Amino acid sequence: MPEASILTVYNSKNNSNLKGYRRLFLIFGLIIAMVSLFAQCMNSGRAPATEKTYAGMEACKQCHAPIVESYLQNPHQQTSAAVGDDQIINGHGAHSAVYTFDAHVKLIVEKRDGKMFQVLYLDGKEQLARPFDIKIGSGEKAHTYGYWKGNQLKQLPLSYFSAIRSWANSPGYPADKVYLDRPIGARCLECHSSFADVKSVPDGPLKVKEELKQSSLVYGIDCERCHGPAGKHVEFHLENPQEKTAKFIAVYKTLSRQQKTDACAVCHSGTDMEVQKSTFGFKPGDDLKDYYFRPYGAVAKKSPDVHGNQTSMLAASKCFINSKTMECSSCHRTHENLKGNLTAYSQRCISCHATATIKHSPATLANAMVKTNCIDCHMPEQASNLISFQLAGKAKTSKYFLRTHRIAIY
Repeated sequence: MPEASILTVYNSKNNSNLKGYRRLFLIFGLIIAMVSLFAQCMNSGRAPATEKTYAGMEACKQCHAPIVESYLQNPHQQTSAAVGDDQIINGHGAHSAVYTFDAHVKLIVEKRDGKMFQVLYLDGKEQLARPFDIKIGSGEKAHTYGYWKGNQLKQLPLSYFSAIRSWANSPGYPADKVYLDRPIGARCLECHSSFADVKSVPDGPLKVKEELKQSSLVYGIDCERCHGPAGKHVEFHLENPQEKTAKFIAVYKTLSRQQKTDACAVCHSGTDMEVQKSTFGFKPGDDLKDYYFRPYGAVAKKSPDVHGNQTSMLAASKCFINSKTMECSSCHRTHENLKGNLTAYSQRCISCHATATIKHSPATLANAMVKTNCIDCHMPEQASNLISFQLAGKAKTSKYFLRTHRIAIY
């Protein structure tokens, strides 16, 4: 056979062999990749999401980024947080960081090694220092603070009040001595956070105490606290991006008026109710009566306190009584931050109360306030009977004002 023919046959066979090897390598590569992927799935141990699986705010942000970004500025989301620096503690304008109880005892807010402390001094000598670990409250009115002592959260004796730009004795604290061991319990966190793993442990004969797992605490009111666990919702819609109807999540427009109100009343129905079970488990659409009950023999207060009683005060308003549809979201847009924007809220009033139907005098109707500020007259700020604070050197307590949600003529 000629040399050229021999080379042609050889190259043909060689190319054929190379193609075969390539196929073999490709098959082996696919097998290895599949085994590796299967092993990863097996090792992750991740079970399919259920309607009780939480996804986290970052998962919500994948599809609802503008809403999440807007909500991050809302006071609900800021109602608790870890204290990482001194921005809020030493902000808000000039104020004293020293609180004097008497000629011998004082508390001073100090920064040490990048962390803030409340430090107790007796006759000028340091006695103890407690760190700022957590802040509670959005800061619109005040911040109160806590520190971790093992698996318990304790309240610090000084709170910062925005209205007076100063430190004052924390609400409910004695004015004549320093108290550093007041626990911040699960009931506080149920309205100021989204979740905490809480358990009761023995604390001596016939006594128990609460313990909180620090790593479990979800700060602020996050998406799932109001919309319910989103794990299955996220899993379904990531696998089915063409589906635009929300699945496995609370859709507020489908809820009844009572269900919508209950979703807010979980935290805004006052503190005079007994708890049957933790409200961390409440989901939109649940019956709030399964979580709260009125103590035996107790009657509803005619004048509920302005702290935390927004839904019961609203329910006593003629606006609410005479309407079949009015509920919290008629005025509030939870994904926005309208705090202090009285004009925006007044427009909500006018949307139902045309100026011509409001029974005001001609002089009042001519006043621009009718269109820009209905709120200060019909929902004025009132002093709380439950919360007050003590300024250093003052014998009397100072009143703590909150806006009433009983819409009326005052």
